[in-house]
Amino acid sequence: MTGKIIKGIAGFYYIHDGVDKVYACKAKGIFRNRGIKPVVGDNVEFTVLDEAALEGNIDEILPRKNVLVRPASANVDQALVVFAITQPDPNFNLLDRFLIMMLAQDIPVTICFNKIDLESEEKQEEYRKIYEQAGYPVMFVSTYEKTGVEAVRAYLRGKTTILAGPSGVGKSSLTNLLQPEAAMETGTISEKIKRGKHTTRHAELFCVEEDTYLMDTPGFSSMYLEEIEPQNLKDYFPEFEAFEPACRFAADCVHIGEPVCGVKEALAEGKISQSRYDNYGLLYQELKNRRKY
Repeated sequence: MTGKIIKGIAGFYYIHDGVDKVYACKAKGIFRNRGIKPVVGDNVEFTVLDEAALEGNIDEILPRKNVLVRPASANVDQALVVFAITQPDPNFNLLDRFLIMMLAQDIPVTICFNKIDLESEEKQEEYRKIYEQAGYPVMFVSTYEKTGVEAVRAYLRGKTTILAGPSGVGKSSLTNLLQPEAAMETGTISEKIKRGKHTTRHAELFCVEEDTYLMDTPGFSSMYLEEIEPQNLKDYFPEFEAFEPACRFAADCVHIGEPVCGVKEALAEGKISQSRYDNYGLLYQELKNRRKY
């Protein structure tokens, strides 16, 4: 049989068969010998050892489309990062860190602001402009009023999507609205994998509908950028690129203290968001200081 790993805990991998069953499986020792470890999102071939108990063994990990280190996962198509538009106010520095992390792994990102029932349309347009100007699609929802949820469902359809965001922004509420009862695992299976019995600490996939999976990840409150050299940080701010030819030092300009900088000119003209540029400057200094120690 073939299926997808939706969760891994204490040496067991829980495999969704693509319909309505989840099997608890062990990975064969051959994977350790090859230096391969199954991860959430892996498509696998497995043998059922006990149908009544829904237990089996993983025989083969099928070829991966991609592999992410953080969160440890495979075959991810896109990311939906959720922030509240208010209560709490969005931490744009944290959001920009997440966008950089996904861009470094070639994962397309859509930004979703929740709780729009608590904020004005002017605020929505302000935030839309900041991130659409940077090349990111932006969605707005209210899980309280259940508005915008169908647009999110359409965005997810047929894909495996990372759902990420800090705690308290309504990720769980959105997940619950996106999972129609017909596509949810049976009560027995939910009990078997202890879903909902603990705070999410590991990546976990939920089947929303056929061929559509949502990867819930732990709520993050901080995120450290690694393996990015300070001079390369500008490449992770897509909105800078159009203005860089106007920089006097062209490829060597980092848009901080150099004279005649096309990016800083665009900033002064309102073509680049001040908050995005400010976060760029903070992250640049953070990376530069880290390299000293």
